[in-house]
Amino acid sequence: MLEAIIPGLYTFTGLLMGRVYLTDDGNDEYSLIDTGLEASGKKIIDQVIASGRTPSSIKRILITHAHIDHIGSLPFLAEQTSAQVIAHELEAGVIRAEVETPRGDPAKLHGAQKLLRPFRWKASRPSPLHRMVNDGDVIAESFGGLQVVFTPGHAPGHISFWQPEKRVLIIGDVLMRLGGVRRLPPGLFVDYEQNTHSIKERIAPLDVEVACFGHGKPIIGGAASQIRAFAASL
Repeated sequence: MLEAIIPGLYTFTGLLMGRVYLTDDGNDEYSLIDTGLEASGKKIIDQVIASGRTPSSIKRILITHAHIDHIGSLPFLAEQTSAQVIAHELEAGVIRAEVETPRGDPAKLHGAQKLLRPFRWKASRPSPLHRMVNDGDVIAESFGGLQVVFTPGHAPGHISFWQPEKRVLIIGDVLMRLGGVRRLPPGLFVDYEQNTHSIKERIAPLDVEVACFGHGKPIIGGAASQIRAFAASL
């Protein structure tokens, strides 16, 4: 079932991997943020219906980045909802099933890090991409206005979504929360140093109250201090 984080912001439960979020945009319109693995699509639709909403009320699908655990069910959900799909232009090729997911330079990895380097993956079906956004753009229709924050490193076109009035940040995979705030292993980044810059210069300066991660439970209250403490350790 859908689980409320704060008023107007929800997360889906029981998904195999990766968090998917739903925002209440007013006027019986909603936005999905990411879509989980391919197997998550039906669970997402079932939970939307069980909550009293309809698939057609989902008007937008926002993508933080085009990895299998974030766009796996995008083709299915795009068909079920007829929603506008929004992502950064650098993720377009993967979303449209034109290219494989980019991977990092193996020469920069050591020991067990090489074992965590993601396998090659290409979407089995293309998804539509209706709108490409860049740093500083505002998706005004979603959650009272979500600002696009360009946070590359984990993926070339990784973006996070910031709601300044509510002080909510949808982080994607720039960071995760597993036994505290941390980041994914080095092998899971196309550019580890670039991700460090995204954390320290793009995420940490924000006065975040609520942080929603691609992996791990959200922080509800005082998220900025935890993010800044981790950023200071890098």
